[in-house]
Amino acid sequence: MSTRRTLALGLVIAVAGLTPVAASGAPDRTPDQADSAHDLDLSLLVTTDMHGRVMDWDYFRDAPYSDRAGDSVGLAKVASIVDAVRTEVGDDHLLVLDNGDAIQGTPLSYYYAKVEPITETGADHPMATAYNLIGYDAQVVGNHEFNYGLDHLNAYDADLDFPLLGANVVDAATGEPALQPYTMIRKKVKGHKPVTVGVLGLTTPGSAIWDKGNVEGRVEFLDMVDTAAQYVPQMRAEGADVVVVLSHAGIGDSSYDDSVLPPENPADDIARSVPGIDVMVIGHTHQDAPQQVITNEATGEPVLLTQPYRWGSTVSRVDLDLHKQRGQWDVTGAEAVAIRTADYPEHPGVVAALADEHEATVDYVNQVVATATEELSGAASYWQDTPIVDFIQHVQTETVDAALDGTAYADLPVLSIAAPFSREAVFPAGDVSVRDIAGLYIYDNTLEAVTMTGAQITDYLEYSAKYFATVPAGDTFDPATDVNADGTPDYNYDMLSGVSYELDLSQPVGERVVNLALADGTPVTADTEFVVAVNNYRRSGGGNFPHITSAPLVYNEQQEIRQLLIDWAADRGVIDPAEFHTENWWLTVAGERVVD
Repeated sequence: MSTRRTLALGLVIAVAGLTPVAASGAPDRTPDQADSAHDLDLSLLVTTDMHGRVMDWDYFRDAPYSDRAGDSVGLAKVASIVDAVRTEVGDDHLLVLDNGDAIQGTPLSYYYAKVEPITETGADHPMATAYNLIGYDAQVVGNHEFNYGLDHLNAYDADLDFPLLGANVVDAATGEPALQPYTMIRKKVKGHKPVTVGVLGLTTPGSAIWDKGNVEGRVEFLDMVDTAAQYVPQMRAEGADVVVVLSHAGIGDSSYDDSVLPPENPADDIARSVPGIDVMVIGHTHQDAPQQVITNEATGEPVLLTQPYRWGSTVSRVDLDLHKQRGQWDVTGAEAVAIRTADYPEHPGVVAALADEHEATVDYVNQVVATATEELSGAASYWQDTPIVDFIQHVQTETVDAALDGTAYADLPVLSIAAPFSREAVFPAGDVSVRDIAGLYIYDNTLEAVTMTGAQITDYLEYSAKYFATVPAGDTFDPATDVNADGTPDYNYDMLSGVSYELDLSQPVGERVVNLALADGTPVTADTEFVVAVNNYRRSGGGNFPHITSAPLVYNEQQEIRQLLIDWAADRGVIDPAEFHTENWWLTVAGERVVD
C-alpha cells in the first residue's frame, strides 16, 4: 500500500474513529462453531463490471446516482457490505474478489487516464485505492481494462495490493502469460487444517477486436475453455481445495464472428466441460443473476455460477460448506445470494480517501465549453433523426473531411456513422458543460474512416435496420415496443449522415432500405464510392456489422470522439443545430412516414 493511501486511511481513523475497511473482522472461530472439526464454512464476496464507480454518484447528472429500480452504485457502498460480512464471519473465513472491467466507464476513470493520466503523474489509480482499502484478494482483467492501452493497465496493476489475473492473455511474441494466470489463497482457520483456494482469471477474447489498436502485436487472447482446461488441473495438483474461476464473460452469443476469434461468452461451456471447478463468477454481460447451477458433464458435480449486477449495484455472497475427508477439504454445499448496496451506506473511509479525486472529476465535468441556442435532447434519437446525434455526425464528418484534404480520397463524399448511445442525453439551452457532452458520447471510442461502396452501405443499413420490429402495413409504429428487436441494444442501431434514405418497417429484415440517395438527391448506385467516418469499436468488429472490418482504412489518428466533440464546441463557443442538423433519414410503414 502506498504512503499516500496509508496516510489517507489513517486520517479517517483519527477523525472518525473508524475501523480500516480492510482490517480483519471478528476473532478466530473455535472448532465448535462448525458442525465438527471436519466441517468448515467459507464465504466469498464478489463484484463485477464496476466501470470506474467509486462513489454513489452520477457525474453526467452531477447528482447522487438514482434509477427506477432504486439501486445504488460504487465501491464505497460495496465497502460497507464487505465490512459487515467480514465482521460477521471473520477475515479467515472470507475472500473478496472482483471480476473485471474496473478502470473505464465514468468521467472519474477517464480523468485519470487522459486528463491527469496516472502514467505521467505517478499517482495511484483511484479504483486501485478503493479496492486496496476494501481488502480485495484477487481480480481478473476485463476487456475494458485495455481501453487506455497497456501502459495504463500496467500502471493500474502496479497500484494493486493483490494479483490482477488473466490466464488466457499471453504475450504475442513469446506465447507466455502476460498476466498472472491464477493465485493460491491460503486461509488459516483456528482449529482447522488450512484451506487453499485457487482463483483462476479468464477474460473474453473480444478485446483482440475491440482494442485492436492497443493490443495487436503485443498480447493475444486464447480460448477461455481451453485455458481453463489447462490450469484447473494444475491448480488442483498444487493443492487447491476449492477452485474459483473469475470469468469476465457471460453466457450467450458472441457479438463478433467467432470463426475469427474464440467465443465471447463461454462461461456455461467452461462449467459444463472442465472438471474440478466449484464456483464461477461471471460478468461482462451486465446481468443480475446471483445463482445458477450447471452440472459438469465429466464428473456429474454441480458448478455454482454467480453474476453480481453491474456497477456495484449488488454484491454476490457465496457461502461454501466444506467437509474434510481423508485429510482433504471438499466442497459439499454452495449457495449464492445478491446483497443490494442500496441497503448500505457509503463507507466513510473510502469516501474520505477518494474525496480529492472525486472533487477533481466534478470540477472537470462541470466546465462550461459552449452555449446551446436551444435544448437538444436524445430522448427520441433511437427512432428519429435528431440534432443532438447530428452534432456527432457533423464533427466526425468535418474531422475526416479536413484530414483527407489533398489526398486521393479528397473528392469522395464523406458519410458518418453514429448510434444513439443515451436516451437521457441533453444539451440544455444555454451553458453546455463537459459532462453534457460526455453524457451524449459515453464511450471512449476513437475516430477512424474507411472506404465503402453503395452496395456495401445498403447492406450495412439493412443490418442496422434489424433493430426495429416488423410493423404490418396499416398498423402504427410504437417507439415503446417496436425497437430493440431480438434484444438488439440501442448502441447497435447505426444511423448514417451524408446520404438520405428511408427504412420501411413493413418490409422484412434485409429489404427495408428505400430511396438511398446522395445529399443532392442523386440515387446511390452499387459502385458509388464513399469515405465513411466510424468509431474504432464498430470498425474493429463490434456488433458484427457487414463489410466494415474489411473495408480499406483511410484515416486513423487515434483521436477520441468525445474529445473531438468537446474541442469543436469549445472552439466555436456556440452549438447551433442550424449549423449541422439535416433530417436525412426516416422510418416509414408501407411508404408512410411514422413522423410527419
